[in-house]
Parts: sequence; C-alpha cells; structure tokens
Amino acid sequence: MRSTVLEYDISKVIELARVGKRVDGRALDEMRDFTITLNKFENAEGSAIVQLGETQVISGIKMLVDKPYPDNPNEGAISVGAELLPLAHGDYEYGPPSMDEIEVARVVDRGLRESKAIDFTKLCIKEGEAAFVAFFDFYAVNSDGNLFDAGSIAGIASFLNAKIPKLDEENRIVKQEYAGKIELKRIPLLTTFVKVGGRILVDPTYIEEKAAEARFSVATTDDGFMSAMQKGVGGSFTLEEVNYMIDTGFKVANETRKKLLKMVGKK
Repeated sequence: MRSTVLEYDISKVIELARVGKRVDGRALDEMRDFTITLNKFENAEGSAIVQLGETQVISGIKMLVDKPYPDNPNEGAISVGAELLPLAHGDYEYGPPSMDEIEVARVVDRGLRESKAIDFTKLCIKEGEAAFVAFFDFYAVNSDGNLFDAGSIAGIASFLNAKIPKLDEENRIVKQEYAGKIELKRIPLLTTFVKVGGRILVDPTYIEEKAAEARFSVATTDDGFMSAMQKGVGGSFTLEEVNYMIDTGFKVANETRKKLLKMVGKK
C-alpha cells in the first residue's frame, strides 16, 4: 500500500513540476522557511537545532586536542559527521554509516572546508605537537528532504557560536572554561536543487527527492566565491541548467545567509 501511495505522490509531483508548480505551493526557486535554536547542549562548544520546513537536524561541535597532520604541522582541523536516525524516517536504519550519511557529511564538509572560512593555523597550539580538531556532527531527527542544506545551515550556526576551550600547562582541556571563539572569514552555504519533470526545483522535499531525475548542490560564499559542487542521483543536467543553478544558488544563499545571521545575532 505504501509503495502504491508513494508512486501516486511521485506522479503528482512530476505532473505539477512540468507546469511550474509544487505540491506545497512554493515557487520553483523558493526555499522553505527555517528556524535556528542555539546552544541547547551544554557539553558542546557550539550547537544548533535547525528546522527547515519539516526537516529537523540537531548539531554540535566538540573541540579536542590532537597531533597535527604531518603535512600540515602548523594547522588544526575539522571533521564532519552525519547520522540519519531511524526516528527521522522509515528509510533509515541503525548500523554502519550508509552511503547517504557519507555523502551528506562529505558535501557539507567540503562546502565549509574548501571555502577557507576557517583559518586552521589559528587552531594550532604548538607546531608539530598539538592542535585543536573541531568535530562537527549533525543528526537528522525528522527528515522531509534536503539534509544537505539543513546540515550546512546547522554547521555555520554552530561554528559562528563555537568557543575554543581553555588549556592548562600540559595542553589539556579545562572543562567549562574558554579562551576565545572560532572566527569565520566568510560564510559558505549549500543550496541544493533537483530536476523533476524537466524542471529545476530548489530545496527539495522528501517526495521531490524521490521524484528527482538528478540532484545538484553548490556551496557559495558571501564574498562571491563558489567553494564546492556535488552532482547526485542518476540523470543529467545541461550546461544551461548548471549555470542557472549556480546563479540561483548565489541568490538563494544570500537570502538564507541574511536570515541565518540575523537569527544567530551576528547582523
């Protein structure tokens, strides 16, 4: 029965998309509204709860001290993880990281890392010996599509409010004491599109993802850089469609960024 209903819903989504409409009434290039709740988790150095439409993720940053990588002895690092909890959707199961979890984490990571928003040298404690690693993890607790953008928003909100722990004389973290904040030189955000019925839709819901012929995510910054792209699902895009998604990605991300910064008290 579920399969029959899903097939009917997918057919409806495709039919509407072909005439420039969506099930939830949004324009094809319109993001869903979102909210951000900050720092609800006292053991995290920075955290956020993001609600994007009916999709909800919770995220946190934990700072640990480790030895720098040999090829970057004067830099700290970040590590991004994603977990799609079974309570978020019937499609998800407990067990080793799924391909979906790996892809979401890597795309969110790349959008942030490759933007050079974080100066990793400022996370170095002692060259070649000790540096901070910021572990950013986010969890889907309700999934109605587009965990890429939800995770990206959660990441930026968390990093904008993340505190750097204070260290003792032996470079051990002093609990609940802090020595500053992580600084972001720019604000990268992902914008995700799907192709349905030959039309391009931004910020897809779950059923729109199921109806998608192809998916494309682009990370853009507030100072005009494009830091990452990811093509997903089967299908293909024309060059004109890719250029349209990049241009629209800049516009949509700029609006998202304004709302985000206002919500986190940065502007």
